[in-house]
Amino acid sequence: MRRPPGEARRRLLDATLRLYARHGVGGTSLQMIADELGVTKAAVYHQFATKEEIALAVVQPAIDALAAVADAAEAQSSRAARREAAVTGVVALMVGNRERASVLSGDPAMATLIRAHPDLATQARRLKAALFGSAVDEPEARVTATLLAGGMATAGRDPSLADLTDEDLRTHLLTLARRLLRMRAPHD
Repeated sequence: MRRPPGEARRRLLDATLRLYARHGVGGTSLQMIADELGVTKAAVYHQFATKEEIALAVVQPAIDALAAVADAAEAQSSRAARREAAVTGVVALMVGNRERASVLSGDPAMATLIRAHPDLATQARRLKAALFGSAVDEPEARVTATLLAGGMATAGRDPSLADLTDEDLRTHLLTLARRLLRMRAPHD
């Protein structure tokens, strides 16, 4: 059972994310986290038993947010509305978490942890079902989902796009995702 993050946990996770940005997940030790916070390694162990637990806690908010997007998509009554809710929700998450995505999505150690996380696989499967319905396991749907996820992750961390405002990035990602998925833009 996950406990709600207290102030000490929040500070520890913020410090960990800063260290991940500088050193990567594999290059960040528990001692480095303790030093960043000005505490002992025992204080870090008081919050988390392992380095893996810390890494998973860093990504848990993103997994929870994906679950909320999947919930919103599944609540829609039509296939078109489910697809639109899934696409707009995922784009909003990516744009709203550009910095976190740039730190986490390019790190091989984090990618390995994330791929092994069963809750992430569940949320990804729910979102794919919202986008592709019964064709979710067809090769075209699987390739399209991979292109979409990879493209959004790359756009979120690509330094050549850092000058785009969040609104510009959101607009372009939505336009291109809809095009890739052969969706029509909703009428305003």
